[in-house]
Amino acid sequence: MSIRLIHLASRNAHKAREFQAIADASGLSVKIVAAEKMPAVAEDTGTFAGNARQKALALQAVLPPDAWVLADDSGLCVEALGGAPGVDSAYYAGPQGDSAANLAKLVAAMQGVAEGRRGAQFICVLVLLGPKAGEQLFEGCCAGTLRRDPRGGGGFGYDPLFVPAGYARTYAELDEAVKNQISHRGRAWSQLAACLRQAGIY
Repeated sequence: MSIRLIHLASRNAHKAREFQAIADASGLSVKIVAAEKMPAVAEDTGTFAGNARQKALALQAVLPPDAWVLADDSGLCVEALGGAPGVDSAYYAGPQGDSAANLAKLVAAMQGVAEGRRGAQFICVLVLLGPKAGEQLFEGCCAGTLRRDPRGGGGFGYDPLFVPAGYARTYAELDEAVKNQISHRGRAWSQLAACLRQAGIY
């Protein structure tokens, strides 16, 4: 059994392109496509794994039975905010899911936080569903700190504020290949690719 096409449980074309770049770098020759008709999903489980599973099952239900489905739920967990925005990262500033508003709210929330308390980590949970493969779950995380002001024009979401550990530049300033290698999504995908190879699925 082999995989050639993976349906991403998201309409976010930028996210699909990022996963495609990560997949290409990992050596898996798969095509990842954003869902054209992604069903509405109430991401209300309170966990990254639960939300990812909900999205994967919702998309699987409207695709042919032999389709492969990938869903992710990811977010930024800030130590000084008790783990917020966490699973609510996409809707931190409200239900409209405005990335610029989310970023601005986080900058404001962290304004008075001292340098030594600005730790944060990006977390990504992937759920892969496929014919006769059941459900596979993978988690990746990337620890770092938050700047006081956004910097960089790459990436999306909170990327301009997050500086991964061991680096002096934000996610939004890093070369795409470097970011994809160290990022929470890249690390989760690395586990996924290894699992598929070990199982002989790819």
